[in-house]
Amino acid sequence: MSSTPLPPEALDEWLTALADRLQLDPADVPVGDLLDAARDIAHNVARPAAPLSTFLIGLAAAKNGGTGADIEAACAAASELARDWAPEKL
Repeated sequence: MSSTPLPPEALDEWLTALADRLQLDPADVPVGDLLDAARDIAHNVARPAAPLSTFLIGLAAAKNGGTGADIEAACAAASELARDWAPEKL
């Protein structure tokens, strides 16, 4: 098992392999939308919130039909919430 992270150019190869392992069509994965949402969440909420939030985005998209439009809508909702995030101070 390698502990060296993949270079950015290897991302497509990784995503194709993972989609295949999960029995998904790689063409159904809106990489840009997911990365944009993860960026907004990591920068405006917290870094650990990004992977957890992308998991929730996937669950919401699947629950709502699982189409590309469902994924895009879930990404947009997550990004909007993250950009407006201002939790109350304890």
